[in-house]
Amino acid sequence: MALTIGRALPLSGEGAHESYSIRPHELVTHAVVTGMTGSGKTGLLFVLVEEALRAGVPVLMVDVKGDLTNLLLTFAPGAPAAFAPWVDAASVTAEGQSIEAHTESLCRARDAGLARANITAADVEAFNARTRVRVLTPATTAAEPVHLLSSLERRSALWDTDEESARDSLASAVSLVLRVLGRDADPARSREHVVLSVLAERRLREGLSADLPALMRDLEAPPIEHIGAMPIDRFISKKDRNALAAALNALVASPSFASWRTGAALDVASWLRSDDGRVPAVVVSVAHLDDVERSLVLGLVLDETLAYVRSLPGTSTLKALVVLDELYGMLPPHPANPPTKRPLVALMKQARAFGVGMVLATQNPMDLDYRALSNAGLWFIGRLQTDADRERVVDGLCESDAAASERTSKRALSDSVKRLGKRWFLARNVHQGEAGTRLVQPRQTIAWLRGPLTRAELRRASKG
Repeated sequence: MALTIGRALPLSGEGAHESYSIRPHELVTHAVVTGMTGSGKTGLLFVLVEEALRAGVPVLMVDVKGDLTNLLLTFAPGAPAAFAPWVDAASVTAEGQSIEAHTESLCRARDAGLARANITAADVEAFNARTRVRVLTPATTAAEPVHLLSSLERRSALWDTDEESARDSLASAVSLVLRVLGRDADPARSREHVVLSVLAERRLREGLSADLPALMRDLEAPPIEHIGAMPIDRFISKKDRNALAAALNALVASPSFASWRTGAALDVASWLRSDDGRVPAVVVSVAHLDDVERSLVLGLVLDETLAYVRSLPGTSTLKALVVLDELYGMLPPHPANPPTKRPLVALMKQARAFGVGMVLATQNPMDLDYRALSNAGLWFIGRLQTDADRERVVDGLCESDAAASERTSKRALSDSVKRLGKRWFLARNVHQGEAGTRLVQPRQTIAWLRGPLTRAELRRASKG
């Protein structure tokens, strides 16, 4: 089944419009989407997600800005009343327009776009019936909370099948705890990280709980005599262990940290498993977190995603899609090394062998480590603000396909990017040879792109 993205023109911008589609397996080699605010980048991401779901491919989305939760707003055509609860009534009336007239206008515009894309009311009904949208909100109950320390406090079956992945997830959870406490969280250098990891792994291997209260007891009365070749009291003194236990106790007692330890298990495999025949669409929304919290949480989520990928059998068929909207700060150039970088680099290298495609989007091209993206098989470049941004992206695009860059010069690509209009992208698909470089305009999305939802709106949409 082809994934219909929209319409296309030759690189010259001249000629008749043609339908533009990609094959699902082409996403296994990953996609990069870039464009400034207002370029239509979010709309393109939604089209890729919707087409994957229509093809029966489960999707995991990491939502940094709050836009991807709009996947909950897939109203039936011809239903202007469905828009009413989601419009800003004060702004509409301030402009001298009635709510009824405004929603009628919104509905007409969306219906016309769907008609141009040959998406009928029956198609939307089938999409809603077949798709199960689940919104997870770590550290808050705005939608469904996530137990961020579940790899530490709830024993994973990975300890029986994939110790390396289980250990990586455990290390990320311990790092999260230590960073929240303001302590050294480096797994290789921090004595506190090492002692907590050793104590937790001992418990988990024995089938016991390694929750924070249990680790506090083990710190105060260690069940082991040595860490490595050194007596535990020499590795970390009793005074330092007691101080760490006291800090953990303050964390356990903190009401604000309680939401970090409740909710669904951090288990990507279960998130993307279908128990009712519907295709899972999981949105992990971190828009409500500050920058430090967001980096820590996403590091955990990506480590769990990597563990999920490694549990799959090898295949060249697209089995799942992972979408990250707004990559800023997650994959920076050397020497920056946030918690998200290591698992992201590993996913870009390894996920394709297991049938998992990555779609990475950003409006800040200068912030990306393009070496990690050099193997991406699909690129969509929208309007960019500066010459430096355009040069950076075109260099990365040409590095991803040296043969194609010989056929289409950097100057030609850069000139095409300069001329792009709103909602138009320069698309490069290495799987389609010479014909793979086109100007593409994505179709109308099935979801109504309202913009970020507030916590109250997200709670209401999730229940609806």
